[in-house]
Amino acid sequence: MKTTVESIRAMKGRGEKIAALTAYDFPTAKLLDEASVPLLLVGDSLGMVVLGYPDTTHVTIKEMKHHVRAAARAQSQALLGADLPYRSYDEVDGAVANARQLVAAGAEFVKAEGGREILPQVKAIIAAGIPFCGHLGMLPQHVLEEGGYHVKGKQEAEHQRLLADAKLLADAGAFAIVLELVTPPVAKEISETISVPTIGIGSGPDCDGQILVTHDLIGAFPWFTPRFVKPKVNCAAEIKLAVAAWKSQIGAR
Repeated sequence: MKTTVESIRAMKGRGEKIAALTAYDFPTAKLLDEASVPLLLVGDSLGMVVLGYPDTTHVTIKEMKHHVRAAARAQSQALLGADLPYRSYDEVDGAVANARQLVAAGAEFVKAEGGREILPQVKAIIAAGIPFCGHLGMLPQHVLEEGGYHVKGKQEAEHQRLLADAKLLADAGAFAIVLELVTPPVAKEISETISVPTIGIGSGPDCDGQILVTHDLIGAFPWFTPRFVKPKVNCAAEIKLAVAAWKSQIGAR
């Protein structure tokens, strides 16, 4: 059965945990769909784990569309979304136009980082009939100005702002909100306060769901692994072993 925005929201009401992973290409989207992952995201994290950029701020809307089209060709039963990349939603009209481009490429929802500061863009995207997923806490597109990745919500003012922003996004019509590197007690409070699902990444176990970069989960990007991730398999090592065995088989050094 095809996963929809409504079915993702309904999972919170049933107390059913939401599993979400990134997919940047056809085979990954196909495999994750066969593994019954209900929510897939073409994240701008592809900038680092696929394109070799130092952070997400280099990813363009053109690159996002390319990868959305590839993942969408899997025609999965999962709900497939895409990140609006850095500076692509600075203005309301541009936000809607770029969201429409991602939908035309195959995305069934879009995600953008921020709370009250992007509320006009969020409302305009939703008014255009495009489902929207929020993203609060650590915002990777702001990593340069913040000087790295930091846990959010430790200070009371930050705690209250996160809670208020989550309520604003939910009231505006966001169907879910990603909470990245939010201190677990605050993530738990947000999850218990708002009516839409929270999907955590490095924010503790009490969110309504969890999302990871697939490369981190399967050990396919061994040069950096976030502290909160324990890979379930070491694909990088397995690839090297397979290549070594093949080279030996054909007599190559």
